[in-house]
Amino acid sequence: MSNVTDPSPVGAFPGTARPAWHERPHEQVAPRTRGFLVVVALPATPRAVPRLRRLARAVARGHRLSEAAEEALTVIVSELGTNVVLHSGSPELQVTFEIGAGSLTVGVRDCGHWRQRPAPRCESADMDAAFGRGLALVDAYSVETSVLRSAEGTLVRSVIAL
Repeated sequence: MSNVTDPSPVGAFPGTARPAWHERPHEQVAPRTRGFLVVVALPATPRAVPRLRRLARAVARGHRLSEAAEEALTVIVSELGTNVVLHSGSPELQVTFEIGAGSLTVGVRDCGHWRQRPAPRCESADMDAAFGRGLALVDAYSVETSVLRSAEGTLVRSVIAL
């Protein structure tokens, strides 16, 4: 992972109504992939994670992205949102979706403080643990993942190839 030097702008995503295009079209249509940005801020509570999954699906379907891109985006926002809720101590999380030429970048920002593990990871002992594989999943679904830690919080950005 490399550090991010240009964090995403702050903003809000208006409205919570279910979009008319929430169902996946039956025909394969070329994705609309230039210049799209959504920014949403939510309280960092367990209810935020399923809301983020629904939003990720709506973004993917609304822009006619492939099922693979939709799955990647959904897994990534779930894992990163869950990390904020469980580990950051932040009262809020912010998620950005940016579609560019050939890629979709999702950024998850919190205003919490990074907490180091109390002991190094022990793969054999951690194999049956209920937690601890989120960033590995994010890495598996993305072509690039970066983490920027600062006094203001943490920003994780993940790039999905389209």
